[in-house]
Amino acid sequence: MIKNRTALIFGGNGFLGSHVVDELVLKKYKVTIFDKVDRSWRNKKAKFIKGNISNQRLLENHIKKNKIIYNFAGVSDLDKAIQKPVDTIKFNILANARMLDLCAKYDIQRYIFSSSIYANSSEGGFYRCSKLSAEQYIIEFSKIRKVPFTILRYGSLYGLRSGFNNRVKKIIYNAKKNKKFVYFGSKNSIRKYIHVEDAAKASVGILKKKYRNKIIVLTGKKSYYIKNIFMFLSKHLMIDKKQIKYKKMNDNGHYIKKPKIYKIDHGKVYNFPRPKNFYLELKKMIGIIN
Repeated sequence: MIKNRTALIFGGNGFLGSHVVDELVLKKYKVTIFDKVDRSWRNKKAKFIKGNISNQRLLENHIKKNKIIYNFAGVSDLDKAIQKPVDTIKFNILANARMLDLCAKYDIQRYIFSSSIYANSSEGGFYRCSKLSAEQYIIEFSKIRKVPFTILRYGSLYGLRSGFNNRVKKIIYNAKKNKKFVYFGSKNSIRKYIHVEDAAKASVGILKKKYRNKIIVLTGKKSYYIKNIFMFLSKHLMIDKKQIKYKKMNDNGHYIKKPKIYKIDHGKVYNFPRPKNFYLELKKMIGIIN
C-alpha cells in the first residue's frame, strides 16, 4: 500500500465517494473531503472542505497537502450529460486535466479516477465521450509527466445513499409510491449490479502497487434481467404483475445487455488527382523565404 496515507477525495460526500471515505477512514488514512455540498452521512473523522472543482485556487491549496487523490466529482448522470454537454466537458474533462496538472506539480503518489464501463463502449452519449477523453488525458499525463494513476471503470452501482437518478432506487421508490412499475428501456435489459460498499472496498484495495497505472473494471459477478428484478419486487411489495410497464426511451444512450465495444473509425484516405511535387515546392520556398 502507499506509505503516505493522506487522501483527498473530490466528490467525497456523494453516493460512491462517501463510502470510499468510510473505507479509507477505517483503514486509518488521513482523509479530506472536497465537495460542494455537505451530507448527513458525512464521516466526521474526515476533514470537510466545501468547494467547487472549477475553483483552481482551492484545487491547488488542497492537492499540494495530500499524496493520494480520488476524483469522484463531476457530471455522473448519463441523462444529465446528454442534456448539458458543455457542463460535462467543463467538469469531467477540463477539471480532470487541471487536477492532473497539479498532481504532476506536487508529485502525488496516486491519482484515482472514477470512470465507467461506458468509456469503452459505443453507448453513453456525451457521458461516455467525457469519461474516455478524461482517461486519455490521465494516460498521457502518466507518460509525459509521470503522474501515477489508477482508472476505475464502474458498472451499475446500487445502495441506500444513491440519488433518485440511480435506477434501482428510482424503481423501488416509484413502485412504493405509485403501486406500479414503469421502466424506460427494454424488459430484456441486463445489468451486473455491484453494491456500493463492495465497490468502495475495491476502490481502496487498488492502492496496492500492482494496480498502479492500470485500468480496473468494477462490476458485479452476476447478471440480472430487469424483468426478473421487477418480478421479485412485485412479489415483495405486493403489486400486481400486470402493473409492470416498459416504455421506449427517448435516446439511445443506455445499453440493453452490455455496452457495445467502441470501434475506432480510422477514416478513408482522400486520393489527390494531381498532388504537388514535394521537392519542387521546396525549391520555390527556398527562393522566397528570407
